[in-house]
Amino acid sequence: MSDIEIRDDRAAGRLEARQGDEVTGRIEYFVLESPARALVPVHTIVEPAHEGKGIAGSLARELYGMAAREGVVVAPLCPYVVKWAERHPDEAPAADPELLRAAKDWLRQHPERI
Repeated sequence: MSDIEIRDDRAAGRLEARQGDEVTGRIEYFVLESPARALVPVHTIVEPAHEGKGIAGSLARELYGMAAREGVVVAPLCPYVVKWAERHPDEAPAADPELLRAAKDWLRQHPERI
């Protein structure tokens, strides 16, 4: 995976894994502002030709790393990120249930993000 670069495209709400000009995987997310600022991953997608290479895990790890550097939390709604966080509790602090509810409410109000 040394030739994979991970880039945050905050404006588009995507954390992308790239190999050269090719996007090999991504986490789609949004930034929740209230009741607290949080990164909310909604989908993790890895292109079929690149599955099994650890790309999804690297994306999840970087998302939590970004959140830590920004001093915010991750409120995962993406099933893959939820499972990754359960397997890596030392890297992925659990989100407050109230924050998760607020993220779900925001997503219901913005169905275009699904």
